[in-house]
Amino acid sequence: MKLKTMIKSTAGLSLGLLLSGNLLADTVMRVSSWLPPTHPQNSVVLTTWGKWIEEATQGRVTMAIEYGMGHPKTMFNLVEDHVVDASWSVHGYIPGRFKLTEAAELPNLGVNAEAASVALWRINDKYYKQANEHDGLTLAALFTHGPGQIHLAQPIESLADMKNRKIRLGGGIQLEVGERMGVTAVSAPATKVYEMMQQGVIDGVFLPMSEHKYQRLKEIVKHVVKLPGGLYQNSFSIFMNPEFLQSLTKEDRDAIMSVSGEKLSALAGRAWDDADIVGLAEAKEAGVSILEVKKGDLIAQEFQAMIVGMDDDYLERVADRGIDAASALKEFREIARSYIPESAN
Repeated sequence: MKLKTMIKSTAGLSLGLLLSGNLLADTVMRVSSWLPPTHPQNSVVLTTWGKWIEEATQGRVTMAIEYGMGHPKTMFNLVEDHVVDASWSVHGYIPGRFKLTEAAELPNLGVNAEAASVALWRINDKYYKQANEHDGLTLAALFTHGPGQIHLAQPIESLADMKNRKIRLGGGIQLEVGERMGVTAVSAPATKVYEMMQQGVIDGVFLPMSEHKYQRLKEIVKHVVKLPGGLYQNSFSIFMNPEFLQSLTKEDRDAIMSVSGEKLSALAGRAWDDADIVGLAEAKEAGVSILEVKKGDLIAQEFQAMIVGMDDDYLERVADRGIDAASALKEFREIARSYIPESAN
């Protein structure tokens, strides 16, 4: 579906944040984003990327972040149809198109978002890009958020208590986790969670701890079940329109790509990790009851029993992609679990 007609419908919306005061720049790269401007994905990740781009191109390319252009799943089409030049979104919102990146979402990875993000970028470069799941887009970064946890209006004593509870699920591996848990899945973008919980439409949500601050979950969630390593880690991509890049000089194309890739992936993962720390602190300060599940606890044992076979199911789903997915999954986990940030060296 072509979305160029959306230009008119969004003309009255705020153009968002122009990241440079240099209005004489040759090109302004328009980037669509769907989380609030204060969210670290915008205030840290995209803002920093914009500064890197401006510096790398010596001011010839600047960035403007635009908001309110639709559901996160439409971001891929917005960029492909050249309504905007770049955006970011959740792979799980487009079932069937993005399968390989679910490797980063599978339970028991046991690392933070920065490690998972760098590993995902490297494995994509070695294996996944051959399958062309991002065909029609130029990848700028791949990343995950931190461990997804269970956020509820009412407490539970075991995962058996989750059966038939109405839980907002976003897509990807968390859908399979929810199905195995026996919840009643409710589909909606993350930006609708506050309203849905406030109105009692849903009983809870799977999200990382960051959203207690940045989507105000601390105001509506009363209980968190925090598992070691979490339930899953959503995978995301930042992507650009290849025609937009081709409209630039080779020097500026190369400059943009030099500040993208693994460098940008690491930044994104690190920003979400930092946001989890802030979100957890704010949830505690707000009086949210947090059940810190330890290995060996009943809920941890239930979860481990519940997810048996998920790796095999994943490998079966991606068998049509024409790559050695088992080796890729093994290497992805090895890279993620051995990753040491540059700042720690």
